[in-house]
Amino acid sequence: MSATDVQLQTAPPRAARVATWLYFGLNGFAVGMWVVHIPSIEQATGITHSTLGLLLLVLGGAAFIGMQVAGPLVDKLGQRRLVPAAGILLGIALAGPGLATNWWTLGLTLILVGFGNGSIDVGMNAQAVVVERGYPRPIMAAFHAMWSIGGALAAVIGAATLRAGVPTEVTLGLSGLVCIAISLAASRFLLEATVSDEDAADEVPREKPPAKLVWALGGLAFGLMLSEGVANDWAALHFRDILDTSVSTAAYAYGAFAVAMTVGRFLTDRVAAVVGPAAIVRWGAAMAAAGLTLVIVVPWVPVALVGWAVFGLGLAGGVPQLFTAAGNLDPRSSGALMARVVGLGYVGLLAGPALIGGLAHWMPLNIAFILPVVLCVLTFFGGPVLNSKR
Repeated sequence: MSATDVQLQTAPPRAARVATWLYFGLNGFAVGMWVVHIPSIEQATGITHSTLGLLLLVLGGAAFIGMQVAGPLVDKLGQRRLVPAAGILLGIALAGPGLATNWWTLGLTLILVGFGNGSIDVGMNAQAVVVERGYPRPIMAAFHAMWSIGGALAAVIGAATLRAGVPTEVTLGLSGLVCIAISLAASRFLLEATVSDEDAADEVPREKPPAKLVWALGGLAFGLMLSEGVANDWAALHFRDILDTSVSTAAYAYGAFAVAMTVGRFLTDRVAAVVGPAAIVRWGAAMAAAGLTLVIVVPWVPVALVGWAVFGLGLAGGVPQLFTAAGNLDPRSSGALMARVVGLGYVGLLAGPALIGGLAHWMPLNIAFILPVVLCVLTFFGGPVLNSKR
């Protein structure tokens, strides 16, 4: 028996699958509630846009640190401890921004929010890999779709509470309690991957995955998540500034992208079961490049909407396949390995909007979108790395 064989223990795969769905939805909901309330928190704390931008970098840096800390802890303490603890931390931290009164109190609370978000991100993805091993087909992409569903739910609830005049601290506090309750309720259904008795007695040193393979997966995640970040922050602005639409029409650009990505993630698993993960990454990246190319070259709103939708559909399945591949390189250290790949992807998600903003000072915004197109093309050629075991 190989050193990477594991046994799944503590809960039926179906119950663990539902519990993992809940954690992904919880994470998307928490992030969404923070994002929806950014304008009101900015006003309440009296900070400027530039200060907010710096604090968002602090949030991102704390999230990255949380990922790197949580990865080894997942392997040492186990997922049944780490994932609920991260969810509870995120729930507690979520109340903080609503109570902040100035820039430094907001900064302190965002450090906790970022750390909790990064920790649960790695933990729930590691748990998803373990749950997927109990199924005869891929199921990872549907977990990521639940993250999007959680974010959409937060947008609806947040908009309703803001319209009703509910104080931000009340909404975020209650949302944090919901996150804590879900974390506690779902924790007993999580799976734990443990080394079999035969492997525990095996004194032969196990071979570590090649660092270049881990970096290759991280590089692909960086490119795909950078592209996703570009759509998140610049799709609506492209419609407003390049296609000269109204603000309300511009919102449809991001909407087309987000809906297509969510639908694509629900469909990806069944396709991946037939064609394999490498094909999902490669041809999804090719589809994304084609969609964004439409956005760049065609100045008509209907065609551009189709382009953003195709871009989202193409990006939908790639990242889940990369996370699964990282988690399965070595189940004994899946948390640490996944932290590296997820962390690099997260850096891309943060860097993408900033890079496009810098390029937009020198060229039209749609021309700056050539950068994610190039990264998607490179991902197409780099996709076969998912077929590499060593």
